Amino acid sequence: MSALIILLLILSIILFIVSFFQKDQSSNVKKELDDLSMNLYQETYQMNKRIKVLEEELLVDDQLMKKELSKSDKPIVNEILRNQVIALFKQGLSVEQISKQSALAQAEVKNVIANFLNQ
Repeated sequence: MSALIILLLILSIILFIVSFFQKDQSSNVKKELDDLSMNLYQETYQMNKRIKVLEEELLVDDQLMKKELSKSDKPIVNEILRNQVIALFKQGLSVEQISKQSALAQAEVKNVIANFLNQ
């Protein structure tokens, strides 16, 4: 019985000493997690930087567009509105009614109708 106890004691001491020489798996996992989180932060930073650049470009484009629109005193009437005004004119509606339905000024409606009649 005492030989068994001594044998178990020697075995436990050997296993205890061997455990100090084995690699720690948790340190590898911690390192990988740190690397992954650092990559995530870097990518997030890069994306935010790109978004800021795009927002600035859009802001500049928007400001240029507003300047171009403010330079031209004549509002732009697109083809759809022009066709709508002509169709309403053909139906016999007055300039005031066409202006209300198309959300255009009466002068613009008259201009579109005059261009249609001159064609």
